[in-house]
Amino acid sequence: MPTLGRPRAKGPSTSGLSTEQDILAAAAHLFCTAGYGSTSTHKIAARAGISQASMYHYFPGKQAVLLRLLMETVRPSVEFATSLAASDAPADVRLWALCSYDTRLLLSGPDNLGALYLIPGVDEEPFAEFRTERERLYGVYRELVAAVLDTTPDLAKPTAALVIGLIESVILRRRTEGTMDAAEVAPAIADAALRVLRVPERRLRTVARTTSSAFTI
Repeated sequence: MPTLGRPRAKGPSTSGLSTEQDILAAAAHLFCTAGYGSTSTHKIAARAGISQASMYHYFPGKQAVLLRLLMETVRPSVEFATSLAASDAPADVRLWALCSYDTRLLLSGPDNLGALYLIPGVDEEPFAEFRTERERLYGVYRELVAAVLDTTPDLAKPTAALVIGLIESVILRRRTEGTMDAAEVAPAIADAALRVLRVPERRLRTVARTTSSAFTI
């Protein structure tokens, strides 16, 4: 199968990643540290170890790179959420699983990609695909919260927003606290989400055990 783009202009990658992955890793680091506005395609290419011309064979500009990074923060959770729909597990078990998975995703990788949500312009047309996927994810949260509360998704919307806020709180925490242990934080966030829904503590212990046996997170 032919590979995308041209050979690297500065020799083989020393990271073990593909050229496209090197570009994404370089951009992620620069966007999260120097800032999106201060990061040029030249700087991304330099950090990735390629020429700027070579970079354009993979991405037409930094906006396309940002979109790809944003999608990586939400698409895996959407796919996991979709798989939950096929499960006959109780709604609180499925919600706990989604909360835990989503938290782990936001805590994964060396850079705090969730912070990219705050970049000015992410609510504009070039990033519509990201917003659509994010809304799909939020829709699953609303449906699961509604099922736990035995109400409708519309009526559950304010409570679901609280649950989502708990998940995404790790973005700010990661900015202030640095590296966080996902194995410790994710279950705690999932527990807290169900407590918002007033799930009894005794039930929480059962939910966590059931989730561990029913899903790979």
